[in-house]
Amino acid sequence: MRLTTAQALVRFLSRQWTERDGTEQRLIAGCLGIFGHGNVAGIGQALAEQGAGLRDELPYYPARNEQAMVHTAVGYARTRSRLSAFACTTSIGPGATNLVTGAALATINRLPVLLLPGDVFATRVANPVLQELEDPRSYDVSVNDTLRPVSRFFDRVNRPEQLPSALMGAMRVLTDPAETGAVTIALPQDVQAEAFDWPDELFARRVWHVPRPAPEPAALERAVRLLRGSRWPLIVAGGGVVHSEAWRELLRFAQRHGIPVTETQAGKGVMPYDHPCAVGAIGHTGTAAANELAREADLVIGIGTRYSDFTTASRTLFGRARFLNVNVAAFDAAKHAGETLVADARAALAALDPGDWRAAPVWTRRAAELAGRWHAEVDRAYGGAGLTQPVLLGVVNEVANETGDAVVVNAAGSMPGDLHRMWRARDPRGYHVEYGYSCMGYEIAGGLGVKLAAPEREVIVLVGDGSYLMMAQEIVTAVQEGVKLVVVLVDNQGFASIGSLSEAVGAQRLGTAHRGRGITGRLDGPPLPVDLAANAASLGADVLRAEDARSLRAALVKAVAAERTTVVYARTEPGGGLDAQAWWDVPVAGASGLAGVREARERYEEAKRDQRPYL
Repeated sequence: MRLTTAQALVRFLSRQWTERDGTEQRLIAGCLGIFGHGNVAGIGQALAEQGAGLRDELPYYPARNEQAMVHTAVGYARTRSRLSAFACTTSIGPGATNLVTGAALATINRLPVLLLPGDVFATRVANPVLQELEDPRSYDVSVNDTLRPVSRFFDRVNRPEQLPSALMGAMRVLTDPAETGAVTIALPQDVQAEAFDWPDELFARRVWHVPRPAPEPAALERAVRLLRGSRWPLIVAGGGVVHSEAWRELLRFAQRHGIPVTETQAGKGVMPYDHPCAVGAIGHTGTAAANELAREADLVIGIGTRYSDFTTASRTLFGRARFLNVNVAAFDAAKHAGETLVADARAALAALDPGDWRAAPVWTRRAAELAGRWHAEVDRAYGGAGLTQPVLLGVVNEVANETGDAVVVNAAGSMPGDLHRMWRARDPRGYHVEYGYSCMGYEIAGGLGVKLAAPEREVIVLVGDGSYLMMAQEIVTAVQEGVKLVVVLVDNQGFASIGSLSEAVGAQRLGTAHRGRGITGRLDGPPLPVDLAANAASLGADVLRAEDARSLRAALVKAVAAERTTVVYARTEPGGGLDAQAWWDVPVAGASGLAGVREARERYEEAKRDQRPYL
């Protein structure tokens, strides 16, 4: 079959499927793209030739920013349990390098996305071409090489004959639960447009079977022995529980054996917040209940977690506990010198049977008591005076749970901490906070991907003013595609989270408030006259303004009932938060003329003494 390289690529992608547990779905659900001279005559032409409509085999969706399109793809893949993904195409040059942040986010979070940036001429006949990076050391370097360290697979197709092997390698990584992340195939613009005679077999319908690796028997025996020797075990449930859809198995296992369950950001929601075994979030943004148990546990059972510093409170949290790590990736399972169970979370929980063993009854009862006390603390924060951030989140939480199927989306700033500690999740698909990369600007674009993956759900995007100003333009895409989002735009006139951290380490909140230059030349002048609600309206969204908890609730109810993307704008006041009393390692200046900084350094050095190597 004679096709251009780009036409062959589009046809191949449209015929790839995944299968797990007997259910098949498209591997590449569509292509997000922005066109320039580096891909318009190749992939752009190929998509146009097949129709480029939503009913085509490879639907095309326009985007407004290349980084944002990767965030949309990530939101989609996470919602689909990593079984379906999007391709993202850009031109060579700024379009390609704009992909780097999104690619890093995808790889850090172990989420599949296919990147198809254009590249400079493989033939070099017109070098240097527009937007070419000239490296005097080598002619085979382009700006796309910036994607190598943030991609799980990278290839450059310099000849049409190379395309089949590149595609097969890319599909292998996209569908491997232990290896997945950003996958990049760089496509020189001349090669994209080159015609070639392709074998028909390349375009046959292909099903990629996504495995559920079972635990190795000897490792399973060691894990059972470790469990049976424990009296105060604690489960740390991570994103792997969600990706493998193992929440029912986790609930049965914890309930049968009386084990308290804590959750990472990626794992939050795997148990209903009010289940007797649920003690909430773990770590620096965790609950007082979970962290108190973590300090006393004799065995930590990590299931599908990569143990970030927020989870371990920078390795100060777990006392002298031993670790049993269940993970589909051996790299993560081997962390903290724990006993490893390299397996799919659902398969491992089904196989892990310590018989009639249970945690010490006093331990199980204490966990429930501590969780009850924390729920009372959340009640107090949610019911506080004024429209503080916790009060706002309480209203959103209430309305979201009333809908029965809402998904809350967030990523950066102070809200992820408050959400992790306080959000009352009942649904493992209802909590979507990107905190592996904590990328400002993810929220609206990621929410768009969630809605594309689950159009039947209400998607409520929580975004602060700092993140909104970085990347709000995918509101335009949502309006264009008729994809309805509820966006809660929280205005605290600056970067609240970093402002607090800046003050704590002696940086005096430098650059963290949206203020102009004062008469001294410092950024301490009047607030900037920016109307974010008007900005959202200019992008095509309907906008509602809220001034207090009552009007916020009314606006949210109206937004949920609406058929169009609606932004609910609210300005919050400081205060009202809860502290989990768990440390995070952010170095403080070792020398300063300010007494406050010297005192902060002393506290920092004191906290460092509690760090342990987990060996």
